[in-house]
Amino acid sequence: MIQTVAEIGSTNSALLARLADGQATGEGDWLVADRQTGGRGRAGRTWFDGLGNFMGSTVAWLSAGDPPAPTLALVAGVAVHRAISGLSPGLRDVWLKWPNDVLLAGAKLGGILLERQGDAVVVGIGVNLAPAPDLPDRPSASLRSAGLDIARDTFAEALAAQWSSALASWHLGDWPALRGEWLERAHPLGTRLMVRDAGGEPIEGTFAGLEPHGAALLRLADGAMRAIHAGEIELVRADAAGD
Repeated sequence: MIQTVAEIGSTNSALLARLADGQATGEGDWLVADRQTGGRGRAGRTWFDGLGNFMGSTVAWLSAGDPPAPTLALVAGVAVHRAISGLSPGLRDVWLKWPNDVLLAGAKLGGILLERQGDAVVVGIGVNLAPAPDLPDRPSASLRSAGLDIARDTFAEALAAQWSSALASWHLGDWPALRGEWLERAHPLGTRLMVRDAGGEPIEGTFAGLEPHGAALLRLADGAMRAIHAGEIELVRADAAGD
């Protein structure tokens, strides 16, 4: 079921509140907003609420034997990429970037935010279908800017179907296959990346894949491999521009 509302503070916050109140929220149910007044992304960023874009949240319930919960961000990325590819098969240069970004030619097209409450994980997804925000720290893009006009409700239905399929596979233990699919849909191995350590110092290297549990692997200039379990990864500008 996809429930749509004209305006809301945040679809993630609304589902978290429902969970706290004990309201039944099943897997496959979505809350989608025309506008968000308090939408947010990772690291406390504000999420742009441009009318015509997709802004929605759903819930995944954790069970014993499931893969690690943080891998759901990558599973959601696969579902988003599948939905975009299915609706725009000729579109090129759509990439996934660890752990939660969707890029179009290196510019931010969408993002994913996971928030856990007990055995439930609220998965929030935003995709720029129509307008793209003016971001202070990175370029942005929309599908309309690429010449595609996809209605929000059409995208919502496609994403809901792809998410249900991917989540079912995840529950069944097919995370290794989903991990492989994520890598196929991500920026190429060898892409130059930068991550900031706990002290805020930048570390540059090249993308070397994912660990079995979903951490990003960064190959440093001296050949050493570093696993990135948390933090912000950025494409180094030359690669982001497609050079």
